[in-house]
Amino acid sequence: LIHCLIMNTIKAVKNAIVCLVLLPRFLMAAVMFWLLDFLCIRKRVFFRMEQEGDAIDPPLCISDSNRLFSVESLKAVWHGHKLDFLKAAHLGHGAPNTEVVQLGDQRRSRILDYAKEKRPLILNFGSFVQQNADIADSIVVYIEEAHPSDGWMSTDAPYQIPKHQCLEDRLNAAQLMHLEVPGCQVVVDSMENSSSAAYGAFFDRLYILQEGRIVYQGDRGPEGYRISELRDWLSHYRQRMEKPSDLVIHV
Repeated sequence: LIHCLIMNTIKAVKNAIVCLVLLPRFLMAAVMFWLLDFLCIRKRVFFRMEQEGDAIDPPLCISDSNRLFSVESLKAVWHGHKLDFLKAAHLGHGAPNTEVVQLGDQRRSRILDYAKEKRPLILNFGSFVQQNADIADSIVVYIEEAHPSDGWMSTDAPYQIPKHQCLEDRLNAAQLMHLEVPGCQVVVDSMENSSSAAYGAFFDRLYILQEGRIVYQGDRGPEGYRISELRDWLSHYRQRMEKPSDLVIHV
């Protein structure tokens, strides 16, 4: 009984610390969402972001009819901030070897099972990109829906998918992605969301793993999902392939 009481106290203190740390950035995000619901501000901000961004990076496209400030959107933002803060994945450290489910035969495997010798492995959460297949492998890890039809719904989403209630729901939704990108290896996160939690991948995110380590870590999507950074890392790697060097490359 005393042991349970101590563990519950530690857990409560930990949650309180997390809340105190995340509260300022969460409030900033909430204010930004409220401001972006004014269309004049939204159009000006997105236009500036489009002008300053790289052409290869996916633009932020949000229809005028989609509200950003809502209870469901704030829940999703808090969830994303919390996963990012508590993630186990960090640049230069060992890559979490979490469980995933293969789309075809529904066999369970682990992230590092897809790494081949010293070749970089592009770990792509939530979106699709395939670059430099001659020097790197890649997998897409389909995670929980960022905009489920029964949550923070977006009319810009190509499909209206409700929250996954079981693994079969998640596999069926991932099949829709695979139909659009048939040449890409797609796996599915477990229903415990172990990969999303370990890599802080909600809403989407890019990583590169090599020899069991994280050698590139992108920021949280959607605004931090930078294909241009991935391209630059791979370009640097291609140039250094013949030279011995520390492959933790900052871009």
